Amino acid sequence: MTGFSYRTQAAAALWAAVLLSGCSGVIPEGGGVRSPSSAPGTPQLGYEDAAPTPRPAPPYRSDRAAAPIPATALPPMSSGAARGDGSVAAASALVRGPAVRSLPIDPSRAAAALAAFRLSCPGVQRRTDRSGLTQNGDWAEACNAAANASDRDAIAFFDRHFTPVQVAEGKAFATGYFEPEIAGSRTHRRGYDTPIYGRPGDLIDVDLGQFNDELAGKKVRGKVEGTKLVPYDERAAIVQGSLEGRAPIIGWAADPVELFFLQVQGSGRLRLPDGGVMRIGYASQNGRAYTGIGALMRDRGLLQPGEASMQGIVGYLHRNPEEGRRIMDENKSYVFFQELTGAGPLGAMGYAVAPRTTVAADPDFVPLGAPVWMSMDRAEPNGLWVAQDTGGAIKGPNRFDTFWGAGEEARAIAGGMSARGSALIFLPNASAARLGL
Repeated sequence: MTGFSYRTQAAAALWAAVLLSGCSGVIPEGGGVRSPSSAPGTPQLGYEDAAPTPRPAPPYRSDRAAAPIPATALPPMSSGAARGDGSVAAASALVRGPAVRSLPIDPSRAAAALAAFRLSCPGVQRRTDRSGLTQNGDWAEACNAAANASDRDAIAFFDRHFTPVQVAEGKAFATGYFEPEIAGSRTHRRGYDTPIYGRPGDLIDVDLGQFNDELAGKKVRGKVEGTKLVPYDERAAIVQGSLEGRAPIIGWAADPVELFFLQVQGSGRLRLPDGGVMRIGYASQNGRAYTGIGALMRDRGLLQPGEASMQGIVGYLHRNPEEGRRIMDENKSYVFFQELTGAGPLGAMGYAVAPRTTVAADPDFVPLGAPVWMSMDRAEPNGLWVAQDTGGAIKGPNRFDTFWGAGEEARAIAGGMSARGSALIFLPNASAARLGL
């Protein structure tokens, strides 16, 4: 919510699943800040412009989610008995699916998936597969072939080297995420009053596994006070200026609500006053648990029918700024950013994610780098994807978060994406054979 690796170390639609849930992860997401002019103690930098300038309009004009394109989802296959406790894919029910060539796959989508798989090959051959479905050597044949495979023959490539497999009951749920673009500035100028913080110098990461083997994989963040490690400042304190002199400011946002949602995503773009773009991504997080504000708003009756999308939540926060600020402060999590250069945004595998091709999945149930085929009750997510990312709210078998890129259309689709149907994971033939499929 990962989405991106930033948020995944660091997000039902992505927004329904994340914002309407009360989930928290090892590195939870959330945050947002407000204008330093109303936040005592926030550093007051000099304005770049001597004369007032109008507040810039947000770059997005969509105020509602895109209307879904209905489709008929193929039902899951009969699952049979689980192979274990179901805690990972290898301990769940596994059923061999139909041949790749028999599935309705668009050739252009297959070509994009082949490019994404080719990019992921170095990672799949060295990563430990938490799902238990594959071993590093299983990918060698497909990766070697992918290096020279023609995009025109992408469907044949997947048919030749992969075996579709249904994990557990096969009932899939898909949401969407995107790369937000908000109005921002590198410097503090009129109309751009919400600071975007980099990682504070006093933020401490602690790997608990170094102290106790039973805590392997567990981490906490905090700061040192005297001889004690204490929790780091929560969001409300940060927006009141507690980071003065402790954290760099890498930019300024025009709209604190838009920045809040960019923090949920974990990366995005600042559209600068001169028309340029500054890309920012996850640098760290304050260690506080993530609270989905959508769940709070829903439980309090603040969201009307049809407002459960990201667009509906944003609209309410804009219409009720003071109450909205208090609601956002109830999410104690706060994300710190860094400027990004080069290809990106990057997914959990460390590779650039691709619009309409990358999907976030739970690595306990989907090997990262594996192709995923979905048949859903919405046409937009149907077809072939590649699992290159993870997300804090993306948990369990057949739970996916589809990446739609940047821009107004991506925001409109991702903001209201909620689709149900069935899914198949494409496993290397060697893996399927070892699993008896």
